[in-house]
Amino acid sequence: MNLQRPLLLASNSPRRKELLGGLGIAFDIFVKEVHEEFPPHLKHAEVAEYLASHKADAYRHELQDRALITADTIVCLGERILNKPADYQEAFAMLRALSGTCHEVITGVCVLTEEQRAVFHDTTRVFFKELTDAEIDYYISHYKPFDKAGAYGIQEWIGMIGIERIEGSYFNVVGLPVQKLYAKLLELQIIV
Repeated sequence: MNLQRPLLLASNSPRRKELLGGLGIAFDIFVKEVHEEFPPHLKHAEVAEYLASHKADAYRHELQDRALITADTIVCLGERILNKPADYQEAFAMLRALSGTCHEVITGVCVLTEEQRAVFHDTTRVFFKELTDAEIDYYISHYKPFDKAGAYGIQEWIGMIGIERIEGSYFNVVGLPVQKLYAKLLELQIIV
């Protein structure tokens, strides 16, 4: 795998760093604080793509000859978007709502260079078993999922005991649809 230009990942997420590193390509982390608001009329996939593209805009004037990857993952239960929980009570309410249901996890990705912008998303359907209050409490108390959309990480304990099945990419739920990203990096000739 050869990079045609230096690659930047604009994310503090250790999961995204690990997933991108798994592709065997070199990259640097470059992070800015970007406010994550979106117009209320957008639908779910549009929200994920908008947020990824919005994050990329914050770096537009600093790219030089580099390529930038930004991403945003949202959890959708029906028409609701479950963001990162503010506290224990909100995390508990989110996991109680997800219990025994199917929801969608959508990750929007933006690949930006000085010459081009590619924005895409991936969607995975996640099926939770009926969780007990004790299971929810144990997970929140031990894993503190306050930095995770929907208040859970599929790769953590709650995913191991609570997720019955998924339809789509596991890595998308972790936070980065690496198969689609790899294909896009090839298409844009960022890697050859």
